[in-house]
Amino acid sequence: MSNVNHQQLTHEEMVAIVKQDLKTGVGKSVKHDSAPKQVTGDAVYIDDRLEFPNQLHVYALLSTQAHAKITKIDVSPCYDFAGVAIAITSKDVPGQLDIGAILPGDPLLADGIVEYYGQPVIAVAASDLETARKAAHAAIVEYEPLPAILDVKEALAKKHFVTESHQQKRGDSVKALANAKHVIEGDIEIGGQEHFYLETQVSSVMPTEDGGMIVYTSTQNPTEVQKLVSEVLGVAMHKVVIDMRRMGGGFGGKETQAAAPACMAAVIAHLTGRPTKMRLLRNEDMTMTGKRHPFYNQYKIGFDDNGVIQGADIVVAGNCGYSPDLSSSIVDRAMFHSDNAYYLGDATVTGHRCKTNTASNTAYRGFGGPQGMMTIEHIMDEIARYLNKDPLEVRKANYYGEEGRNVTHYYQTVEDNFLPEITEQLEQSSDYHARRKEIAEFNKNSPILKKGLSITPVKFGISFTATFLNQAGALIHIYTDGSIHLNHGGTEMGQGLNIKVAQIVAEEFQVDVDRIQITATNTDKVPNTSPTAASSGADLNGKAAQNAAITIKQRLIEFASSHFKVTPEEVLFKNGMVQIREQIMTFADFAKLAWMNQISLSSTGFYRTPKIYYDHEKARGRPFYYYAYGASCSEVIIDTLTGEYKILRVDILHDVGASLNPAIDIGQVEGGFVQGVGWLTTEELVWNEQGRLMTNGPASYKIPAIADMPIDFRTHLLENRSNPEDTVFNSKAVGEPPFMLGMSVWSALKDAISYVAVDGAIPKLDTPATPERVLMAVQAVTQGQSVSTASFTETN
Repeated sequence: MSNVNHQQLTHEEMVAIVKQDLKTGVGKSVKHDSAPKQVTGDAVYIDDRLEFPNQLHVYALLSTQAHAKITKIDVSPCYDFAGVAIAITSKDVPGQLDIGAILPGDPLLADGIVEYYGQPVIAVAASDLETARKAAHAAIVEYEPLPAILDVKEALAKKHFVTESHQQKRGDSVKALANAKHVIEGDIEIGGQEHFYLETQVSSVMPTEDGGMIVYTSTQNPTEVQKLVSEVLGVAMHKVVIDMRRMGGGFGGKETQAAAPACMAAVIAHLTGRPTKMRLLRNEDMTMTGKRHPFYNQYKIGFDDNGVIQGADIVVAGNCGYSPDLSSSIVDRAMFHSDNAYYLGDATVTGHRCKTNTASNTAYRGFGGPQGMMTIEHIMDEIARYLNKDPLEVRKANYYGEEGRNVTHYYQTVEDNFLPEITEQLEQSSDYHARRKEIAEFNKNSPILKKGLSITPVKFGISFTATFLNQAGALIHIYTDGSIHLNHGGTEMGQGLNIKVAQIVAEEFQVDVDRIQITATNTDKVPNTSPTAASSGADLNGKAAQNAAITIKQRLIEFASSHFKVTPEEVLFKNGMVQIREQIMTFADFAKLAWMNQISLSSTGFYRTPKIYYDHEKARGRPFYYYAYGASCSEVIIDTLTGEYKILRVDILHDVGASLNPAIDIGQVEGGFVQGVGWLTTEELVWNEQGRLMTNGPASYKIPAIADMPIDFRTHLLENRSNPEDTVFNSKAVGEPPFMLGMSVWSALKDAISYVAVDGAIPKLDTPATPERVLMAVQAVTQGQSVSTASFTETN
């Protein structure tokens, strides 16, 4: 429609168009708006921008100690290199040194002390990056080592925390455990994960004539970067403009930690008056930035003969690194999701934020939720092995149910629970029960290769746990040719947010999506943005854009009613046309007519999520607007002699409400699943005894490759299930929930291992479940040892 010359359309042609449905609105599988650019290499990222004349490049010299006093810094040797413009230390920052996201603790450059191996100590700017790197390494930095805590268990034992602990309680778990017939207790270690975005942290800045800064940056959180750049420069926020067109991946790693390169570049640009860019090399990026939090979780669970949980005491301990960053909210979410899909009976859940001398860990897809869910999924498998039941039977027996079994341990009622229906559909579509029998027969006749099968559910709460962040803004202009300019506070990191928001606006105005241009996220168009995180990008920004569109549309309807003497009900927007009683005109002609009659064709839009709250002191509330649900069935095969394994087949059924864009949503589900499998199987982070990250590049850190994909991969969205809450077109978030579907692979690996167990040994598989860990688990259970530290008791 966008290529049609509407002036040449006859009335009959326009009538025919009005009778057709919009082909690119909500619910249609419209391609990602940047897809052609990305395929051809035309998509512009920060490092692709043309360099400014006289531009500087920044390199940061990183600490070689995990914890130490800085006894000497001498940057004078840096100036021996031609092209070096400046070398700065913490003393050269003109404004505030600390760039902590919520709480202080993150100096831009180390100030008298270093707290992790890889902490930036000095920054050098030169005419090219290689010169800056060589000059930085010429600086003289001397240290006096201090004791370092590198292990989360040691930090937990010493109560070495970045913020205070938190506890949620429902009922009397002590009494429930004492009265339960069966009790198990144990622990599980859950590994971290490197974000491994394709585009490393990068910012390019230009000083302005009024002492401010234009910052082009790869960030999920433009307003926070704006705030922190203004603070390190000592200027007001209105002096700083952030421009963010697209990221080459983020996954949470650019929610807070994109700020450091932006701030370093801004300080140097301010001090030199020259445009400045800082792009981290991959090794430096992995060494300097935080990861998904590793967790050490403990549990004590009481249950009956059917495996139904009656009491639970769960402790989650996140390895936060050296500073708070977002750890309080991340550990809170791990606590919120320690139940996953299950009613825990009388329950106590405690969360600790452990401080270690490592890089400050940060947001990562799922934001602590996956680490919380892992414990209860491990428990479900343990209960099933202990009672000699199918793990799926135990899981279903513990699902949230009717009144009396539908309130979480933080007192939110679980409404509209689709999991029983999803599980039943998946059981049938995956032929779960027939395949389980086939696998048992296969394993009986296969002495070395063993297969495993598992279905695991996901119940994931949607909203920021920091309630104030659940807000968004948008800006829409309609021009007199009928084209539409759209800007919103969300950021595009490849997930398809922009095309979804464009589809929402297209649906409201009933125009082709090609008529809409989304411009770079920009703090002088939409201010005070929340980060694009917590799976809330489309929920918040889509609703804000919808509200802006509705405001303009209502103006246009009122204008048409007055101008053409008709009722508002007789003004119809349909498929690029506007029908006013019997008269039909193109959207472009109507927009021009409204402008000629002095009708405003521009509006902002705002949205705040209703109903949500959480009283931290009472540890109860409704922190989530709604839950997204899903389930996955995974079949694996392992070699019991080597621990190597392969994913044979995966069936996924996932709830996205009324999908805004099914193709984009399926891509998110499949991508999230594979990334979750990588976290649980191949992606191992290793530090040496000095606290140095040894897996600091693709040669030593293994993200999933095509060979790690399931041989047979079947993905479906739950059909005909609109979100019962008033979300944008009744859709549901899809960014994070699918990540946790990968747990079915980990559970299936344990199932395969269980077939070689003797004397009732129950496998425990810490993550990542590398072939080495799988082999160790196999060897342990074949010797009759429960790898789990759990103890099993009958109290009655």
